[in-house]
Amino acid sequence: MSETTLGGIAGRMPKFIRRADPAVLTAFACIVILLLLGSLYSRSFLSPEYLLQQLKVASFLGVIATGMMLVILLGQIDLSVPWSVAAGAMMACAAAAYGPVGIALAIPFGVLCGVAIGIVNGIGVAYLRIPSMIITLATNAVAQGLMVVYTGGFSPQDSATAAMRYLATGFTIPGVPNAVIIWALIGAAMVFVLTRTSFGRAVYGIGNRERAAYLSGIDTRRIVMIAFAVSGGLSAFGGVLLAGYASKAAQSMGDAYLLPSIAAVVLGGTSILGGRGSYLGTVAGVILITLLQSILSVMQMPEAGRQIIYGVVIVAMLLLYGRAPASR
Repeated sequence: MSETTLGGIAGRMPKFIRRADPAVLTAFACIVILLLLGSLYSRSFLSPEYLLQQLKVASFLGVIATGMMLVILLGQIDLSVPWSVAAGAMMACAAAAYGPVGIALAIPFGVLCGVAIGIVNGIGVAYLRIPSMIITLATNAVAQGLMVVYTGGFSPQDSATAAMRYLATGFTIPGVPNAVIIWALIGAAMVFVLTRTSFGRAVYGIGNRERAAYLSGIDTRRIVMIAFAVSGGLSAFGGVLLAGYASKAAQSMGDAYLLPSIAAVVLGGTSILGGRGSYLGTVAGVILITLLQSILSVMQMPEAGRQIIYGVVIVAMLLLYGRAPASR
């Protein structure tokens, strides 16, 4: 087919399709394929009730992946997600044991614990110039140790508050789970920050070329520290929602969210090297990962097999979308 013919076909496409990121379109196309494949296993796979349930499950990953996207846009990585999630959930439930005041402050306290972990990560990356992979892995280990000391190595006994359960499983709008509304609000806020604020422009600038961003007057260290703090806070908030969903926290509840949160961001076309990506792509990646998890569950795929698939997905998307000029 000649270039003239291809140009004519492209010219007849709707404008929003021509301008869309190919990675985002690919992710949404994969979602459609997974829905069709799932319908082969069960007729209920395409039912509104089942799809709404999957969207509810996706919202927990969506909240966590929002923070991960912010860090990845900087060209960094946050490997402290597992125990940021667990620490936020466990500390929120622990605070609830201290009477009415503890119950009222449970959710903010859990989120602040995640923010504290993120600030430590941010200081290490921005001010001490420690590679993000090293410092976040270290803080994850420290957080794990502190939580094990707190529980004595046993399963946490504290229960989630009524507010935590309402946020995770309740319905403010009939038919729409609160968790989905929360994810939508967080996503809308992130879109606004990334596209309409100087902070968002600074994030993309640092991800493209940190040195150039610094020379242009951007306080790169402050931006990096804030981004890691937000990532830690959102991971902890995701843990709070998960604790509300399960009615209690668990020590290993965050382990299953590290690779999926990274895979969701990368699947949506965000460059692992930073500087490029859209939140719509992350939304597509989150939904895609959630549907993939659902199909693998129906197929009774063991957890080890799922982790292998996530790893393969990340490598494949890196080969497709993660390349950057050598001059970077």
